Amino acid sequence: MNSIFVQIKCELGRAYQVAAQLADEFENASQIYSTSGHWDLLVQFRLDDGLDPGLFVNEHLHRVPGIKDTYTIMVFDAFTPSGG
Repeated sequence: MNSIFVQIKCELGRAYQVAAQLADEFENASQIYSTSGHWDLLVQFRLDDGLDPGLFVNEHLHRVPGIKDTYTIMVFDAFTPSGG
């Protein structure tokens, strides 16, 4: 399983509607944050191995009403504090 983070710019006044739709329709949206600045939302998606991230974003995410623009970040390793 791989993760991608997607920053999302929404149509004005639609960020909370878009976030709610993502939470309802995308089981692989593991975390959804509202943000300040250039982007309205930051979403972590967990993708099954073999699923093309570009295909997922273009064919599924870009079809959500209210999404104006996206910026996808591919991530590699997650680091957590050690127990020592």
